[in-house]
Amino acid sequence: GDNKHKQRHVCHSTALTNKQRGNEVSVRPATLDSLSMHQLAAQGEVSQVAARLSKDSSLLSRQDERGFTPLMWAAAFGEKAVVDFLLEKGADPKTIARERESALTLASSGGYVDIVESLLRHGVDINTYDWNGGTPLLYAVRGNHVKCVEALLAKGADMTIESDSGYSPMALAVALGHKKSMNHAALPDILWMIRTC
Repeated sequence: GDNKHKQRHVCHSTALTNKQRGNEVSVRPATLDSLSMHQLAAQGEVSQVAARLSKDSSLLSRQDERGFTPLMWAAAFGEKAVVDFLLEKGADPKTIARERESALTLASSGGYVDIVESLLRHGVDINTYDWNGGTPLLYAVRGNHVKCVEALLAKGADMTIESDSGYSPMALAVALGHKKSMNHAALPDILWMIRTC
């Protein structure tokens, strides 16, 4: 019976530490007030985002220290409902952050195809180039997000733009073995391009 007693003791001590931490249910509503608009957007808190906006409409386009808007945070974290809500309220999807990141770049690197499609419908620049030398298409290819790659290509993303490392999405796609995301007619050219890199 000694072992059983030990196990009970372990369970008891973890229960205590959870209590000390403050279990989530009771803690959450109070902490929501202390979160910024950007954090709420990233967490998908649509009703909180709506409540904040009704009090202060300038929050819609408020940029944080990196130049990120609430829309960018929602796009980066795949929060489609918040993205749609903010766009509906008139958030500008074309805003560019400090290092030239865009909502589209962030959604593409996260692999959130529904958000990518939503932003493209709002007329964002499909080939925005950020200071890390990446376009939305390059980030989608690099992240292995085939659906995003397809959505971007369908809307005419430029496959020939090179990143700072000298790779175009096409070359990168081949290097990563992305047969799906490529136009097979162009395959010989791409292979040649890689060999001559």
